Amino acid sequence: MSRASRGTRATHQELPPTFRDAVDDFAAHLSQVRNRSAHTVRAYVTDVVALLDHAVRMGCRELCEVDLSVLRSWLARQRTTGAARTSLARRAASARAFSAWAHRAGLLPTDVGAALASPRAHRELPSVLRADQAAALLDAPPRHPAAATGTPTTESTPGGDPTTTGVADAAVVLRDRALLELLYATGARVSEVCGLDVEDVDHGRRVVRVFGKGGRERSVPYGVPAQRALDEWLRQGRPALVAPRSGGALLLGARGGRLNPTSARQIVGRYAEAAGLPRTSPHGLRHSAATHLLEGGADLRAVQELLGHSSLASTQIYTHVSVERLRAAYRQAHPRA
Repeated sequence: MSRASRGTRATHQELPPTFRDAVDDFAAHLSQVRNRSAHTVRAYVTDVVALLDHAVRMGCRELCEVDLSVLRSWLARQRTTGAARTSLARRAASARAFSAWAHRAGLLPTDVGAALASPRAHRELPSVLRADQAAALLDAPPRHPAAATGTPTTESTPGGDPTTTGVADAAVVLRDRALLELLYATGARVSEVCGLDVEDVDHGRRVVRVFGKGGRERSVPYGVPAQRALDEWLRQGRPALVAPRSGGALLLGARGGRLNPTSARQIVGRYAEAAGLPRTSPHGLRHSAATHLLEGGADLRAVQELLGHSSLASTQIYTHVSVERLRAAYRQAHPRA
């Protein structure tokens, strides 16, 4: 397959040495200086590799030859191949971040990306549960497969001892309750909840210490139902699952390791199905928590702090959700709607 036919699927190793070095240094900057997550670094690097591959195909042999026309040509090519507006906006952001860094590092004579425009990403209104639906999810019957059917699963303690397996299954149900209550009570991201340690919970003040994007720390309150679920989990559930590999992790998998976000998403999906709700994810619970807070009269700045948004614009989308609900209720109920 030729380089041209591969398009943006070029790899890091296919770039000229000076371009590869620049990508490596940019990745190190994102990770070590900007403290970006591994996922974010990977996304930025993928975009920058595609951009530089396009620059090479346009005849650039040195990084200093990459100018605004190269960046615009790269985005135009993405558009002609059917990239969505959200993808174009993200790739333009990656190009601007790389250009700004390369200029500061002396690799580009000017910050060519500063003049790069990109289509405004269309933001879909998040799907949220009604308050009664959220309550139904939290009150749904246990959905641990082994607890429901009596059949050992990958979420069961290995070994074949029915007594041990039964204790572990009961512990997993308590873990699930704590997970669901924490997700909805705090509005935290699933990775943040799974990353909690036991010492991050302040039971006296009913506050959890959360480490969000970029390692930013924030304190998030939770309510009485979440406190009850946490107390039961820590008193009866966690001791049944704890293992040498558990460390300080608050929420554990059935084999004793830290509960991972993928498993947490599966748990939320099972409980939503049991409650007869639309397909629901941990992020849907985050959306729901934010929306319900605003509908209940919470201040927008307070919700921003709760969610860990660096920009108020990210939080304002939930006001749009509330307005849409108001409009729907108006159209349904007002005689002259």
